[in-house]
Amino acid sequence: MTKMNILALETSTEYCSVALWCDGVTHAFFEPVGQRHSMLLMPMLDTLLLTTNHTLQDIDGIAFGAGPGSFTGVRIACGAAQGLALGANLPVAGICTLQALAQAARHDKVIAALDARMGEVYFAAYEKSDGAWRVVCEPGLYAPRDVPPVSGDGWVCAGSGFLTHGAELRAAYAGQFADVDEHAVPHASAVAELAAPLFAAGLGQDAADAQPIYLRDKVALKTSER
Repeated sequence: MTKMNILALETSTEYCSVALWCDGVTHAFFEPVGQRHSMLLMPMLDTLLLTTNHTLQDIDGIAFGAGPGSFTGVRIACGAAQGLALGANLPVAGICTLQALAQAARHDKVIAALDARMGEVYFAAYEKSDGAWRVVCEPGLYAPRDVPPVSGDGWVCAGSGFLTHGAELRAAYAGQFADVDEHAVPHASAVAELAAPLFAAGLGQDAADAQPIYLRDKVALKTSER
């Protein structure tokens, strides 16, 4: 792979993370911030660049966690990536947060589920072969009782969906999973790792074309629905 420096941002959950991927070596900051992403993302990024002795002029591409996830969070990462990339004339790459969750889990068969609130989960399943991820179940929004089946066993279940809806999700995959990491989250390091081959292949996109991934149009329940 061509030598390059990739900056990555991830704000789709209650965690905020930034990473700098330098020729396969990753430097990162990762912190639980609640809903303070807009306040802390840029200072965290400035600290990362300062401590690694880099500037935006040293960067070859900017990747961001595109969602699904917190509606506001994915917009913050996308908007920040667009602004930085437009100012520095850099390509961007939006990475699905469920695939980043699978990458962060460090296993080859991952069922990824993030709590989507409103009694639902953002869900996908991935299997890695020859170093590349294959999508087993496309990202979707499901009630925990309606998640799609997967084949075989040895799956690792990862994400906050298993913390919030653990009983239903464990029952859905009983006998098929080897481990559950309910505290796993998408991480900017994983976003950068997934973006590296895209940028190397010239598949970065124009910053103006970057878009979040939304799997839900409705972001809150009505009073009557609560």
